[in-house]
Amino acid sequence: MGLTIVVFVLQLRLSDQQLARVVYLLGVVPRRYTQPGWAAHVGFPGIGLASFLTMTFLHGGWLHIISNLWTLWIFGDNVEDRMGPARFLLFYLTCGVIAGIAHVVTNPGSTVPAIGASGAIAGVLGAYFFLYPRARIICLIPIFFLPFFIEIPAFFFLLLWFFSQFFSGTLCLLTAQECGGIAWWAHVGGFLAGVFLHRLFLIRQPARRPFFIDEYGVEGAWPWAGYR
Repeated sequence: MGLTIVVFVLQLRLSDQQLARVVYLLGVVPRRYTQPGWAAHVGFPGIGLASFLTMTFLHGGWLHIISNLWTLWIFGDNVEDRMGPARFLLFYLTCGVIAGIAHVVTNPGSTVPAIGASGAIAGVLGAYFFLYPRARIICLIPIFFLPFFIEIPAFFFLLLWFFSQFFSGTLCLLTAQECGGIAWWAHVGGFLAGVFLHRLFLIRQPARRPFFIDEYGVEGAWPWAGYR
């Protein structure tokens, strides 16, 4: 989170032209990878595989970074507890890379750069889905402009979120539109990466040693004697 904030502060110091160049070079532009001839023609340097990592730390504005980091703050610490800081960072970046690949595969002709941590955070949500399914999520539902708070299980909340991303992404594919610049399939890919890969990054819990009968106190030492 700290590194993401630092990068965003550096973005704010750039001119519009400099920022556009950084976003195109360090974000994921699908057509850059599916049509190398086009990429060379417009001036993209090299293959640019590092962009699948750097895209995670770039954001398009205050609302973009606040919403992403707020979600990471809510769900990330619990998942990190089960992985440890180093493993969690590797897991986070791996999900971000897979999310970027999913975006390229599903939008091969797009020239719009994809940036943001949402794909990596979707991976964290996928891990949370299996690690803490019974956790309670407090949701705000506006009813006639009045805030109404309810608690729902994390399992249901994240399942609903996943299908909203899946159906929105499917609609975009069927209509062949950019869909407001939201990389729906990056979210889907990141979430599935978290679901299937999170166990590889968990810290192994030490196996509990079984208690012997004489460790349960005096009563357990002579069960055959009918001690009361």
